[in-house]
Amino acid sequence: MTENSFQGKVITAAKWSTITQVASKIISPLTNMILARILAPEAFGVIATITMITSFVEMFTDAGFQKYLVQREFKSDDEKHKSANVAFLTNLMMSIIFWIVIVIAREPIAVLVGNPGMGNVVAVACFQLPLTAFSSIQMALYRRDFDFKTLFIVRMVSTGIPFIVTIPLAMLGLSYWALVIGNILMYLSNAIVLTIKSKWKPNFYYNIKILKEMFSFSIWSLIEAISIWLTVWIDAFIIANVLSNYHLGIYKTSTTMVNALMSLITASVVPILFSALSRLQDNNEMFNRTYFKVQRLVALFVFPIGIGVFLYSDLATSILLGNKWGEASKVVGIWALTSSIMIVLGNFSSEVYRAKGKPKLSFLAQMLHLIVLVPTCLISSKYGFLVLVYARSLIRLQFVLVHFFLMRFVIGIPMMQTVRNITPLAISAALTGGFGYFLRQMNEGLAWNLGSILLCVMFYFGIVLLFSGIRQEVRSLSNRVLSRKQVYRA
Repeated sequence: MTENSFQGKVITAAKWSTITQVASKIISPLTNMILARILAPEAFGVIATITMITSFVEMFTDAGFQKYLVQREFKSDDEKHKSANVAFLTNLMMSIIFWIVIVIAREPIAVLVGNPGMGNVVAVACFQLPLTAFSSIQMALYRRDFDFKTLFIVRMVSTGIPFIVTIPLAMLGLSYWALVIGNILMYLSNAIVLTIKSKWKPNFYYNIKILKEMFSFSIWSLIEAISIWLTVWIDAFIIANVLSNYHLGIYKTSTTMVNALMSLITASVVPILFSALSRLQDNNEMFNRTYFKVQRLVALFVFPIGIGVFLYSDLATSILLGNKWGEASKVVGIWALTSSIMIVLGNFSSEVYRAKGKPKLSFLAQMLHLIVLVPTCLISSKYGFLVLVYARSLIRLQFVLVHFFLMRFVIGIPMMQTVRNITPLAISAALTGGFGYFLRQMNEGLAWNLGSILLCVMFYFGIVLLFSGIRQEVRSLSNRVLSRKQVYRA
């Protein structure tokens, strides 16, 4: 495949992926904005602990098979479909077994995650595990083939269901049960639509040899996933057991909303980046060029969003969650600021490790971070909720340093090259932050805040376009995305 044709395929996929993510990231936050005004933070705390359980179990049921199907170079479609079938049946069997175990041990599990008396809720909510097994393999095959148009249809159906089901149930007073039922129906719709539309249909073919090959390939992806789960959920586990469901609801809802905002940019890029880098893993020049282009493109939008939400955290919290979530303002602000740095300088490194077939590096990075993260959370939790939040957010910068080290000495991408790649955007965002802070001191009120945000946006892109390299890249990207003729020719 030539570089032009490959880039054309990636651009086409990026269009549909972007449309999918933008549409879903508008509907999902809108649903959460409405629910946050109906339900108490405690209800979101209960759902957070359930998500902690299901996300942990899903790592073992999937066992890294999705990444195997995306990255593996198969000799034929028949070989690919056989591997997909083995992965599907393994996922399904494992998910059913785990769900039965959870049903039997539901009360001890509820106590373990800080929700005593919620065993029945945990058992019912985890019914989504077998449903997820029906859709995960099809999604991997679509991503492998850059068929994000089909995934767009699936995502639109699933994101619409919570909006039309969860909100009415919440208004009827079902509290966290509204969220549980909405989630189950969402996963059910994914399973149905993907199974119907997929060219590959599961059958009863099974091969132990293929399973061993897949597992040997994916074992480090599984271990890496466990380390990532610990990094993502250890703070929630500590809050649930040391503080309360109220604080857990405040924390996870705030960070989730910030992540959803950031994922308007990243969620449309990361799946394509991994698929593209996996295809280019043996071509270092194209690999590095693609990585740096995507990193700079994401930084162009993520840096100003992070600084903007940090400066206007009160306004952002009021819009996203409502007036009764005032305590979430500081969580939203500091999490957005550190997320912008973590996404650009940290998260993409993990995609590089996996695309290069070196998930051990991601695991090593996670463990080096956990060594610092766990004691930081345990110690800071003794001094109150906000101390833990700030400590947890700022310690992410240590994770960035770990990635810098591994990218330099193992992958061969120098730290300074990465820094130079995003320096113009970092400078522009920092200057915009100073400009925004100055505007905030001049006046208050909703109208002034909205007007000053608009001025900051204009100020930021005005500075960005002063850098000739960025200006040329933005112009080139715009021409490629907007020119349908060029895409179809590629």
